[in-house]
Amino acid sequence: MPDHLPARPASSGWAAYRLLVVAILGFASGLPLALTGQALQAWLSQDGVDIATIGFLSLVGLPYTFKFLWAPLMDRFEFWPRLGRRRGWLVLTQLALALALWALAATSPRGALQAFALLAVAVAFISASQDVVIDAYRTDLLPPAERGLGASLNVLGYRLAMIVSGGVALIWTDAVQGSGWSWPQVYRLMAAIMAGAALLSALALPRLPLVGDAATPRSSARNDLLGFGAVLLAVAVGYLATLHAFTPLAQALLGPWLAGGALAAALQARWIDLLALLMGLAFTLPLASWAARRARFETLLGGLRGYFSQPGAAAFLGFIVLYKLGDAFAGALMTPFLLKAMAFASAEVGVVNKIIGLWLTLGGALLGGLLMLKLGLWRSLLVFGLLQALSNLGFWWLARHGKGSLPGLEIPAFDWGFVALTHATPVDGGLLMVIAFENLSGGMGTAAFLAFLMSLTQQRFTATQFAMLSAFASIGRVWVGPLAGVLAESIGWPSFFVVSTVLALPALWMLWAMRAAVRRLEVVPGAPRDD
Repeated sequence: MPDHLPARPASSGWAAYRLLVVAILGFASGLPLALTGQALQAWLSQDGVDIATIGFLSLVGLPYTFKFLWAPLMDRFEFWPRLGRRRGWLVLTQLALALALWALAATSPRGALQAFALLAVAVAFISASQDVVIDAYRTDLLPPAERGLGASLNVLGYRLAMIVSGGVALIWTDAVQGSGWSWPQVYRLMAAIMAGAALLSALALPRLPLVGDAATPRSSARNDLLGFGAVLLAVAVGYLATLHAFTPLAQALLGPWLAGGALAAALQARWIDLLALLMGLAFTLPLASWAARRARFETLLGGLRGYFSQPGAAAFLGFIVLYKLGDAFAGALMTPFLLKAMAFASAEVGVVNKIIGLWLTLGGALLGGLLMLKLGLWRSLLVFGLLQALSNLGFWWLARHGKGSLPGLEIPAFDWGFVALTHATPVDGGLLMVIAFENLSGGMGTAAFLAFLMSLTQQRFTATQFAMLSAFASIGRVWVGPLAGVLAESIGWPSFFVVSTVLALPALWMLWAMRAAVRRLEVVPGAPRDD
């Protein structure tokens, strides 16, 4: 692939600066993700929202699975071109995130649940848009030889952000052992951090030059804008069809069968909603595809054609969906499981799951990046994926044996200025063991998986293709939430975690079957970039 970026200095200092930038952008990406995921679940749990409803509210992350629909606009157009390629979009999305988080902080989940959910969707939409830009910028910035370590450092920054917005935030909101902050106070602070990230993006990031040759998507701007509008219209039609046609149809199909069972009425309604959602998706996705073709949304269509021209492209997409599915299923309701089902204290969960655990994830990501230099891409995906699957059995063990099964330890009170524990906090030994294994293996798997995604993109359509691939990767994290909520209440937590382990196995089988194709993606350090 001809490199459309200028020659980069070969010095180790310039390489180190590129990798530092990747870590910083990983932090900016991870902060809002936690605020629409586990931190949001903690807020809802502490406000008394039931598990099934929390499961359905995981759908606020839907924009992460559809971001490839508007990613072509970020390939085709530049916002604030004076900053160079991609950076104008970064500044815009980060400022918008700051405003949306501030608005979310001013809304009560109990007093205005619908408005709260819509604002959370807005945060997720802007966050997904920021991810599109960050993923494309990182892929354009790093030469192939640096992508394995770059993926590890991206996970490092991403997990550091989750320590702040997840673990530290839980300690801040613990009224007994922590600082006693309210969740609105936490979200206002996160809004300020995102505003600072926008300033940093405008002033300190390396400038990628605008390009005007064959490396840039060439299409009609009018058609691209009309195509995007047509896709949005198709999604709106799909939403209305789900609401007014598929929901009554799901009620007619499942209602009589569920009425004879022992499930509570609220749980029966959730199963009906889940079926309506699946039917709506089966209708909306083909409709959106048809609309894009009719409107000649060429940047989207060209990016998809470029990706599917690769041998094994469809099989790769299936693997991408499945590789993190078991991990996502087990983690979909982790915070409610620990806080409500296991009755761990908020500060204890914050210390173990969000701070100690996430530091182990950072170690796993860095270890994964280093091991990839020795193992290569395919063997890394296989070994790390197997460890991810085994880690889910740890939560089965915790659900079966409960608190106090293993000797624990006590975290002494501390005050570091930005976070404090007012009293010594006991840490359950079983919780610590399970979280340690899960986060270590998850960090290693994420590093290998991100390097795999980068190896599949073509530089002409970096934003479009990486957005599509990462959207497929997020299907498990977003879409299993509703199913996880109703399934956990229907079959119990131990059986739930057994199911999550079984769901991790098909990806490992696919990886073994595709070993030759995956090995062809491996890049020899120092080799020239190709497309």
